[in-house]
Amino acid sequence: MGWSVAFSPVLPLWLIAGLAGIGLLLILFGLLRRVRGSWLRTAALAALVLALMNPIVQREEREGLPTVVAMVVDKSPSQALDGRDVMTEEARVELARRFAEFDGIELREIDAASLARGITTDGTELFGALQDSLADVPPDRLGAVLMLTDGQVHDVPTEGAGFMGGAPLHVLLTGRDGERDRRIVIDSAPRFGIVGEQQTITYRVLDDGATGPPAQLRVTVTADGVPLADEIVTAGTEATLNFDMPHGGQNILEFESEVLTDELTDLNNRAVVQMTGVRENLRVLLVSGEPHPGERTWRDLLKSDAAVDLVHFTILRPPEKQDGTPIDELSLIAFPTRELFQEKIAEFDLIIFDRYNRRGILPLLYFDNIARYVEGGGALLVAGGPDYADFSGLSSTPLSFVLPADPTGDVFEEPFYPEISERGLRHPVTRGLPGFDAEPPEWSRWFRMVEVEPPRGDIVMEGPDERPLLVLSREGEGRVALLLSDQVWLWARGYEGGGPNVDLLRRLSHWLMKEPDLEEEALRATARGSEIVIERQTMEETVGPITVIPPTGEGYEVVLQESEPGLWRTIVPAEEIGLWRVEDGDHLAFAHLGPPNPREFLDARSTPNLLQPLVEESGGRIARMADQDRRLDLPRILPVRSGSSFAGGDWIGVRMTEASVLLGVDRLPLFAGFLGLAILLGALAATWYREGR
Repeated sequence: MGWSVAFSPVLPLWLIAGLAGIGLLLILFGLLRRVRGSWLRTAALAALVLALMNPIVQREEREGLPTVVAMVVDKSPSQALDGRDVMTEEARVELARRFAEFDGIELREIDAASLARGITTDGTELFGALQDSLADVPPDRLGAVLMLTDGQVHDVPTEGAGFMGGAPLHVLLTGRDGERDRRIVIDSAPRFGIVGEQQTITYRVLDDGATGPPAQLRVTVTADGVPLADEIVTAGTEATLNFDMPHGGQNILEFESEVLTDELTDLNNRAVVQMTGVRENLRVLLVSGEPHPGERTWRDLLKSDAAVDLVHFTILRPPEKQDGTPIDELSLIAFPTRELFQEKIAEFDLIIFDRYNRRGILPLLYFDNIARYVEGGGALLVAGGPDYADFSGLSSTPLSFVLPADPTGDVFEEPFYPEISERGLRHPVTRGLPGFDAEPPEWSRWFRMVEVEPPRGDIVMEGPDERPLLVLSREGEGRVALLLSDQVWLWARGYEGGGPNVDLLRRLSHWLMKEPDLEEEALRATARGSEIVIERQTMEETVGPITVIPPTGEGYEVVLQESEPGLWRTIVPAEEIGLWRVEDGDHLAFAHLGPPNPREFLDARSTPNLLQPLVEESGGRIARMADQDRRLDLPRILPVRSGSSFAGGDWIGVRMTEASVLLGVDRLPLFAGFLGLAILLGALAATWYREGR
């Protein structure tokens, strides 16, 4: 309860001041002339002015508010090292018990962990959690902030401790003095690189807290789980790794060093580099045979892709068309067949034969070179029409050893809808082509296809009566695609609404060139927020369980669900930052969650250095919460009513605040009612009485 006096003038202040001034001048004149009753007139004037100011006596009824003490408990991953989490929990329980003994103190416990603010948070954010939890607390109610942490805090305010409103910051540290730890630091690494070209990564191995001369140690490097290099380095010295970019798409390189004796943790003995492999312009050789309406279909598709370098070999003058024109008078230049099919054939990523018929232009030796090129890892696509059924077709050359089907010699020439086969529904080249799920498919008909003997490989598209239309095959280290119709151009020209020719042909060419996303059998893991998305692509009808291995834990099995034909998927909640490993016995995949090298483990040693400036500014204290033998040794807690010191040799202080909440107000005007009227009439009557004597 409190008393106070307030004024509520009945007239504007300037008018009251003017009236008081005039009256004061008259009174001064009377005083100077020694007129009787001047002092009584002065008192009457004062009473009148006071009445016009309308003084009010106020009585406030208030209820005191407790002083808020925030106790921030660090539950970041580094707190799980060396028993720090157990030590922190013991201190939390004991401090909560002590604060419960004080009247007028409200303890707020705040659990702060990097996972609480997002799995991709880079480091420990205690002050962010503190400010979020105290959003409803005015700064003048905050009595103290206690932090139970290892000192590795990465969001320390740069503007100082002003946001705490003068409350002290006390830090109780986990861990022990003299901790040792080994860690790998990546100094520089490319984010992108051309597949097959040399890349350079520089890194260092640091032995924090170690004594003696720098150690010689071994660092192993793996690329997507496959050993890449084995290096001997000196601790503290910059080392360099030179390697060729393994493949296109995401490449995950993991560096791992030997363990330091008695080190704090080996989690930061590993470092991850994520790079994206980019293919240099793909080189494609297109060999066009007899001219036909769809001759430009392949050329237009390949020329539209800026990443493709196209060499187009077209037969414009077949041998049977001889007219006696001298060679030196022909405007056409000789095509470098020997250079293409013998000297530089290995430089091509894909060779395409479009309605090619052997007419003596290419010697059989060149076809043998192409067959060896495929078996050694090359890619071949044959788009055949009646030429493929002819005795002089490609099946009568040494290419027959790598072609997945031999022609019967018959050509089917009736309208039909190309259909996706049962295996084609599961194959990534043909799965989900736009319009496939209608009956008939929502694309135009074709009118011709070549009949073949039962092929080897995967039949992914069919014609009438389940005749093979598109066959995909692996031959040696390479791949072959056989399209048994020359009428895909009808889709490109929009006949009867056209069809998904761009999707089909682009997927087909990318599968031939071993694009990872189009593999028939593949296991993939992708980090998405705080989850790991696992996908299994397969041509089989069922898949077994998948083993998931977190960065710091033991593996466990998960079961996948079929999301669409040939594609099985599941989502795994992730609570650890780092490299996740997924395997099923035959396949291996990796996903890195969070920053590649999180600050949480860059230096995991307990330290007061990051928080010391803020603690000193606020008048608080930093102390270990336990001795070297892990026995709890907490400072005493003292309420401090006034003063600027909030810590001593064995104690920490809480600034007790005077905050309160207003419950009600009683107001009593002094010059209201009969009392005010009596005072004014009495003052005037006194002047009259004096004048009458």
